[in-house]
Amino acid sequence: MTTPKLSLTDSAVTKLAVDALIVGTAQGTDGLQLAPGSEQVASAFDGDLRQVLTSLGATGKADEVVKLPAGGKLRAKVLVATGLGKAAAGGLTGEQVRRASGAAARALTGVERAATTLSEVDLSAAVQGTVLGAYAFTGYKSNSGDDPVSEVEFVVADAKADGNAHALKGATAIGEAVNTARDLINTPPNDLFPASFAERATELGRAVGLEVEVLDDNALRKQGFGGILGVGSGSSRPPRLVRLRHKGPKAAKKVALVGKGITFDTGGISIKPAAGMDEMTSDMSGAAAVVATMVLAARLNYPLDITATVPMAENMPSGTAYRPGDVLTMYGGKTVEVLNTDAEGRLILVDAITRACEDEPDYLIETSTLTGAQVVALGKRTPGVMGSEQFRDRVARLSQAAGEGGWPMPLPEELRGDLDSKLADLANITGHRWGGMLAAGIFIEEFVADGVEWAHIDIAGPAYNTSGPWGYTPKGGTGVPVRTLAAVLADIADQG
Repeated sequence: MTTPKLSLTDSAVTKLAVDALIVGTAQGTDGLQLAPGSEQVASAFDGDLRQVLTSLGATGKADEVVKLPAGGKLRAKVLVATGLGKAAAGGLTGEQVRRASGAAARALTGVERAATTLSEVDLSAAVQGTVLGAYAFTGYKSNSGDDPVSEVEFVVADAKADGNAHALKGATAIGEAVNTARDLINTPPNDLFPASFAERATELGRAVGLEVEVLDDNALRKQGFGGILGVGSGSSRPPRLVRLRHKGPKAAKKVALVGKGITFDTGGISIKPAAGMDEMTSDMSGAAAVVATMVLAARLNYPLDITATVPMAENMPSGTAYRPGDVLTMYGGKTVEVLNTDAEGRLILVDAITRACEDEPDYLIETSTLTGAQVVALGKRTPGVMGSEQFRDRVARLSQAAGEGGWPMPLPEELRGDLDSKLADLANITGHRWGGMLAAGIFIEEFVADGVEWAHIDIAGPAYNTSGPWGYTPKGGTGVPVRTLAAVLADIADQG
């Protein structure tokens, strides 16, 4: 992960000697419109900038990037017009700015120095979009091609204002946290397995002052983490459980974070089809998001007591693998009949959730690439949010405001009976395909302690982009839902 050098400037845009100057465009009722902040740029084109861009085919639609020689009264070499799409009734949104900034940053590979006027619309969103859009994962390429943009200046009215400096710091930290999660997700599974993942989480945590505890397979066995051990039993690389803690100043609330860390998922004995199995390197995206969020919490020093419990295992078929028909005794004593070894994520999660609830948190947030049913229900870009109703809706609302689009989903009572087992306290799947995401949420609910406000964020689709890049989203790991988690923690710190 390499972040461009970011700074604020209140210099006139006509005086900025940069390689590229970014302006925003939007789709208006009568054609292309210039976004706020571009007035001085337009004056340098004698008021004809709209006409010039239109003649080049620009429409202002989202993800559109048009470049042209700056010339005239500008000191910039190239003008970059990035599309924001149609403005809503209330004006341009932060997500539109974030996405347009990301698209512009992706288009500036090989550029040394750039400046952007999108910061005059929404500084935080422009910074986040730039950091996210400039991301590239090149560690395994012998020749990575053009480097991301090296330096970006954000045009604001007052570069020395405390509010602007705070916005720059906070937005940069959040963007870097997302990129940390992306790095972990994109690391191939031969290099990121339970032990090495635990080591990386430890290094990241200790570097920012987090308390760190790691349980190896012997400690897991001694303490009775039957779900984690069962799922990891087929791999030659034993499982781990990582605990990270941030104790902020005057912490009034306790928050538990849990993230699924299946470093590779073959499906186990219930093996997956070969097509697309390589994407299962992303099955630890929930754990990556939680680890990155804990680093962010320490960097921004949230006034909260936050503990992350992160189970890590590799789900492989072998002579020692757990089988359909096995009964596992979970941490805390409940028993689960395994009907499908490819429904493994919930088995390691509920061990972690039970342990997390022993800390008596006020809130518990768990995130995971839990079910393919999430993609069927909501598509590849919309996380499903389940949990206790009031907190579920709060998390979904904050996720939407952060640009990650979480959507509240129910936990229908009638599905609970479908998880009954003839042998154990419950089965890990139902006997049908209906409401698979909801059934997984109901399974998890069985292990959440009474009185704990909780939410599960299913990111099976949104965590990994298998298509081409768009906006600030690269191909591969996306880092969803780090921004949602950051927004929820900030809201709890502010509102309780």
